[in-house]
Amino acid sequence: MFGYKRKNQQKQQENLENQNKNEMNPEQEDIKETVTDNKATEGTEPQTSEEVSVEDKLRAELAEANDKFLRLYAEFDNYKRRTSKERVDLLQTAGKDVIVDMLPILDDFERALKSMETATDVNAVKEGVTLVHNKLRTTLTNKGLKEMESKGKVFDADLHEAITNIPAPSEDLKGKVIDEVEKGYYLNDKVIRFAKVIVGA
Repeated sequence: MFGYKRKNQQKQQENLENQNKNEMNPEQEDIKETVTDNKATEGTEPQTSEEVSVEDKLRAELAEANDKFLRLYAEFDNYKRRTSKERVDLLQTAGKDVIVDMLPILDDFERALKSMETATDVNAVKEGVTLVHNKLRTTLTNKGLKEMESKGKVFDADLHEAITNIPAPSEDLKGKVIDEVEKGYYLNDKVIRFAKVIVGA
C-alpha cells in the first residue's frame, strides 16, 4: 500500500516537472518578449543611423555648393569692376598713340610759323608747308585713315552727303558726284566722315 502511494507521488512530481519545463511563468514570457523586441530594435538601428548619415552628407554637399557659389559670385563681381575700370581707362587713353605720333608734326608746324615771320622766299615756305602736310597724311594713313574717292562716282547715300544738285554738264554725269566740297574718310574700312558733294541732276 505504501509502495503504491510512493509511485503515485513520484509520477505526480514528474508530471509537475514536465509541466514546468513546457510552461513558462509570466515573468519568463515578459523577458522573452523583451529580448525579441530588443532584437527587432537592433535590426532597425543601422537604418536610422544610415538615414542620419545621408542627411548629414546632403547638408555638407549643400554647404559646399553654397560656398562655391559665393566664391564664384565674388570673383565675377571683382571681374566686372576690373573690366569696367579698364574700359574707362581705355576710353580715356584711346587716342594716346595717335596724339603721340602727331606731336612731331605739331613741332614742324610751329617751326614753319616761326620761319614764315622772317621768310622772304615764298617758294621755300610753300615747300615747307607741303612737307608738313605730307608728313601728317603719312602718319594718319599708318593709323588706318584712308581718303574717300567721290568725284565722278555714282551718288551713294551710305558714303556721300549731298549739299546741292546742279544740272549735269553731260548725260553720263547725271546722278553722279560732280564736285566735292569736303572729303570723306575711312578708318580701317569704316566710314568716319561722309563726303559732302554736289550731285548732277
